Amino acid sequence: MSNYNRQKIVDSVPQTGFFGHPKGLFTLFFTEFWERFSYYGMRAILVFYMYYEVSKGGLGLDETLALSIMSIYGSLVYMSGIIGGWLADRIFGTSRAVFYGGILIMLGHIALAIPGSVTMFFVSMILIVIGTGLLKPNVSTVVGEMYSEKDTRRDAGFTIFYMGINAGAFLAPLIVGTVSKAYNFHYGFAIAAIGMFIGLVVFVLTKKKNLGLAGTAVPNPLSPSEKKKTFTIFAIAVVAIGILSAILIPAGLLTFESFINLVTILGILIPTAYFIVMYRSPKTTEVERSRVLAYIPLFLAAVMFWAIQEQGSTILANYADKRTQLEFAGMTISPAWFQSLNPLFIIIFAPIFAGFWVKLGDRQPSIPKKFSFSLMFAGLSFLVILIPAYFTGTDALVSPLWLVLSYLIVVFGELLISPVGLSATTKLAPAAFSAQTMSLWFLASAAAQAINAQIVKFYSPETEMAYFGTIGGASIVLGIILFILSPKIQGYMKGIK
Repeated sequence: MSNYNRQKIVDSVPQTGFFGHPKGLFTLFFTEFWERFSYYGMRAILVFYMYYEVSKGGLGLDETLALSIMSIYGSLVYMSGIIGGWLADRIFGTSRAVFYGGILIMLGHIALAIPGSVTMFFVSMILIVIGTGLLKPNVSTVVGEMYSEKDTRRDAGFTIFYMGINAGAFLAPLIVGTVSKAYNFHYGFAIAAIGMFIGLVVFVLTKKKNLGLAGTAVPNPLSPSEKKKTFTIFAIAVVAIGILSAILIPAGLLTFESFINLVTILGILIPTAYFIVMYRSPKTTEVERSRVLAYIPLFLAAVMFWAIQEQGSTILANYADKRTQLEFAGMTISPAWFQSLNPLFIIIFAPIFAGFWVKLGDRQPSIPKKFSFSLMFAGLSFLVILIPAYFTGTDALVSPLWLVLSYLIVVFGELLISPVGLSATTKLAPAAFSAQTMSLWFLASAAAQAINAQIVKFYSPETEMAYFGTIGGASIVLGIILFILSPKIQGYMKGIK
């Protein structure tokens, strides 16, 4: 898109009206609020729905398999963002991508809300993965389009938008968890579907007035010949996948286990291919190649961190359900409620961390050192869970405060790596690969959860201490190594601080 057209879009949007920001921020704030409400509400109870017995309203899957599927689910959601970004850039623009994504997400939650079978569960999985891949990356892009490059309100606008994300993520597990516990899982999934429906209504009713032309342009549209070729390849791929599935599934060659292994391999190979292509590209300068090399250890650190953080919805969710005393202070706690802790702590501490970095100014730690500290916090969050097992064994129920402490510690690590990683990605990206490098950053979480699908198989009450101790200890050791190598990595960053 030309600078003239981009500026035209910016100028066409009302510039104030929502806390001094463009009115379009209202539309995107509440669209993303309800999308995150629906996603995190669904995620808060999904693993329980998978492994609870049929008599308790679940699918009755093996517990270890359910934990692996949950990890693969998260990995595919992040991988699908690459496809969603491409479709928005080449075919229908970000605004339509957000709308189509919301519809698919809502249909996915409706599929879960219908009492059914494992087949309905996988239909919902496909719909939500594709829908989230369309909506999640593109709604953030539209936020950026509402501000000119020189608009000083841009960072504040994204901060308000970020609060919307976490507010939705905070409320959803409390509401959906309570409903599913009082009635059944399907009522909980229905609440998630209603949340996405509300988000779509807000988007449709306010986008024309508030967003103007933002998100309507297709930045790099396919030519008619490219479009025909793309649709042909897509149709062939869908038919081929259908035929292979029809052959391999009855033959026992395509199973849960083989699919999980396939996604794990893709989770590692895709980011590896990204790095190779960027480093070897003739469009990448010598200085940019050096920065790509500096980005590799940061990416690996991010994979290690997210491997621990994302277990909040798998292993720690299982720990909350099976190992935690849920009768506390005269009330019964839903295990899903613990999923609200992460966004709550982010809302509380994000402004504190931001203010701390501003106060330190040039004296703040370098990017590699912040990453090293995040790994240490992540490792410590797992070691904390060892303490009650060490003193009372793995048979007794433990106080929920141990889980609260673990979630709190890992949030400190998240605030050191997540916003810093986004900033570092924009600074270290080769000019010719700026957008793709941002996709690469999100693939760190995809890779982490793909690896988690294999790691969670080693968890059981008998191996609990070894599990948390090994992973937590490995993260701390890697954090120390990264801290020692920080000056060397900083040198490869060629002036980027």
